[in-house]
Amino acid sequence: MKKLNLPGPNAVKMIERDREVISPSYPRGYPFAMDHGKGTEVWDVDGNRFLDFAAGIAVTSTGHAHPEVVRAIQQQAEKFIHISSDFYHENWVALGEKFAEIAPWHEPTSSFMTNSGTESVEAAIKLARNSTGRSQFIGFLGAFHGRTIGAVTFTASKAGYKGGFFPLMNGVFHAPFPYEYRPILARMPGKGYGETVVHYIEEEILGRLVPGDDVAGILVEPIQGEGGYIVPPADFFPSLRALCDKYGILLIADEVQSGMGRTGKWWAIENFGVEPDIILTAKGVASGMPLGAMITKKKHMTWPKGSHGNTYGGNPISCAAALATIKLIEEQYLENTRVVGSYTLEALADMAKRHPSMGDVRGIGLMIGVEFVMDKTTKIPGGELRDDVVDFAFERGLLTLGCGKSVIRIAPPLCTSKSEMIEGLEIFEEAITLTEKKYKLVD
Repeated sequence: MKKLNLPGPNAVKMIERDREVISPSYPRGYPFAMDHGKGTEVWDVDGNRFLDFAAGIAVTSTGHAHPEVVRAIQQQAEKFIHISSDFYHENWVALGEKFAEIAPWHEPTSSFMTNSGTESVEAAIKLARNSTGRSQFIGFLGAFHGRTIGAVTFTASKAGYKGGFFPLMNGVFHAPFPYEYRPILARMPGKGYGETVVHYIEEEILGRLVPGDDVAGILVEPIQGEGGYIVPPADFFPSLRALCDKYGILLIADEVQSGMGRTGKWWAIENFGVEPDIILTAKGVASGMPLGAMITKKKHMTWPKGSHGNTYGGNPISCAAALATIKLIEEQYLENTRVVGSYTLEALADMAKRHPSMGDVRGIGLMIGVEFVMDKTTKIPGGELRDDVVDFAFERGLLTLGCGKSVIRIAPPLCTSKSEMIEGLEIFEEAITLTEKKYKLVD
């Protein structure tokens, strides 16, 4: 693929202006300055075309500027832009009804609308405490749940997210996530690794650190996102569900990144045959408009009037975008995700046979992680190598994002066609080849 001249002059000017007025906390990995997009294609301010395999961190689920989503936003904006949560509006109610329809359980459902995934997490923390009368929680190493004080207490993917912000929220205990490629625990004889992790939670955390009847909830990503796109073994969630039932603990599924059709089902946890008590959504729910939700079995929605709220959550424009997004996913993109996702996993698995740096390929649907290593036997993480793959891909017209210590996530819009995926994977493999030559892993 032809190497682009990046960043172009217009991008350079924008980046210089950004540095003068924008917080340095944003982790810009490479100098992409966007001008416009359509579907899976995006163009920078200098007219360079890219394929977007990051989708705004799994946000633009229907692609960039989908005409039906744009139309829904425009039509609502012409009616009214804002009404506070002190009153009612149709899009709010209709979206709540839709969430009840697609929830991963068959019983009455209630939703609390937010503006983001982090807000959804914070709402779940409060609701779980209110519903159970308990105060403690269990989370997982490698998890990412946000960066507000409550959410970041659960976040355990990078120490830097917490540095300088202690003390955090009390009462959160972390267990290993069942990361089979890099297991922390020794597998129990006759048990799967998922069962081993749940046994650890019961014996070591509930047995030594906090009584089970003090734990309000277990917060878990069905597929870890920021931690490395880690898919747990099939035995994990059934065992975890059984543990929660035994001790009366609420199972809270953080589907902010993995939900809304990204795995080819509405919710990633459906791939494991388990019902959570609370499910959290954001990111892909409204194709880029700010919206999140805490969706729960209605029996848990016990808090009284005024105990939680916000000004903009469930705003009419974002709800309109979400209704259009959900309709598109339902009618077109769930199936496309399954088909294109299956092809992508097979293509990457075949690619891995040709490349010594590709240690592991994993995922479901269009939530796919490629873990890079310096050696397939030792599995030494190739973090810098991964970063070079990302940069080489960018220079040839492909946007990707890293996660974990040495993983690249493949998370394009759910509308991505097979032909676009083939084009993107060709760039991806060229970037890997160039990187492996740089590190002298191949001739």
